Amino acid sequence: MSRDKSLIKFAYKALDQTGARVSGVEEASSLGAAHIALIERGLEPLEMAPKTSVLNFEITRKKVPRKEVMNFSRQLGVFMKAGIPIMEALEVIAEETSGKMLRAVVADLIESLRNGDTFATAASGHPEAFPNYYVGILESAELTGNLDIVLNQLADYLDRDIKARGKITAALIYPSVVAAMSVVTVIILAAFVLPRFVTFFKSMHAKLPLATRLLMGFSGFVSHWWFVIFALAVVLVGGFATMRRSDAGKATLDSWILKVPVIGELAQVAVLERVCRILSSLLKAGVDLPRSMAVTAESANNAVYRLALEQIREEMMEGQGLASPIARTGLFPGAAKQMFRVGEETGTLDQQLEVAAEYYSQELDTKVDRVTSLFEPAVIIAMGIVVGFVAVALISAMYGIYNQVKVG
Repeated sequence: MSRDKSLIKFAYKALDQTGARVSGVEEASSLGAAHIALIERGLEPLEMAPKTSVLNFEITRKKVPRKEVMNFSRQLGVFMKAGIPIMEALEVIAEETSGKMLRAVVADLIESLRNGDTFATAASGHPEAFPNYYVGILESAELTGNLDIVLNQLADYLDRDIKARGKITAALIYPSVVAAMSVVTVIILAAFVLPRFVTFFKSMHAKLPLATRLLMGFSGFVSHWWFVIFALAVVLVGGFATMRRSDAGKATLDSWILKVPVIGELAQVAVLERVCRILSSLLKAGVDLPRSMAVTAESANNAVYRLALEQIREEMMEGQGLASPIARTGLFPGAAKQMFRVGEETGTLDQQLEVAAEYYSQELDTKVDRVTSLFEPAVIIAMGIVVGFVAVALISAMYGIYNQVKVG
């Protein structure tokens, strides 16, 4: 029996009926078909992407920009609120969309809807555009009939997420440019400027100070072993990219980040804001708590918190509640643990989480400002030390040579 060459292999991660994580490869004609096949087997898909070979290895996966997904959600919500059928609304959006990836996604959504799929099922086949929490909220919205309201809520969340990421990016631009210029300056000095001084000093047979000898040794090392330094840089970048693509490697890197002073606090607040915001949105949309916890875990953007949330979910399913497992992880501050406990006891978990999300959103702004205020002077001081050391080493050597010539 010949194998159908039109089938594509999709690597997936999913939850089985017991809540355990499973992974594997599913063959199907499309991403949506693979997603539906997993659901029919009793699995809850979390991640799915075409399986690539080593020759087709990609450092990053292409995704639809968040801003385009936000605009899409906002437009569709407005159209549906105005009473326009979803098929007509999607067709209009497809014509007006300038992004090629999103246009292709919307076209596939239209085709899936024509074939009888629900909007959530069609969206679940495109993880490059719609995250797990987005699909989970859509599923509940379709059951309750408030899809237009939920789409606007999703657009608002994406807008807040884009602004938060934009603040962090904008805050790090100037320090990053200064740091990059510092590295370039050091490389130019070590590879091109300092070797000329080495030749000059040797021709003078001068007795050089310790600082100058250290500087000359560093310059000689860079000049003669630059290819080793370049190879090490390539290995480090490749190793980092490889670790980010594996669960164990990502967990290791994320745990290191959380332990870095100042940066770790910023990362923790960013994760907490995202976890509280997504979990609150899912619960408000009517998604049950076990599924909400599973989707939130996959959306945490930090492997340490993802594993912790999965463990919390398992303990919760065993009847241990929610607040106690959260407290045992040691990853949630006192304020967050208190809000989870109050929300669980009073049945207002979604409201408490929304308050927590707003609190951590403000904390994130404060942390970003603090990191920026510390990072900028630190980079400038480091640059000043390097340039100052080079200047002192060269000037002291020149002064020493002048004294030797004068005495001679």
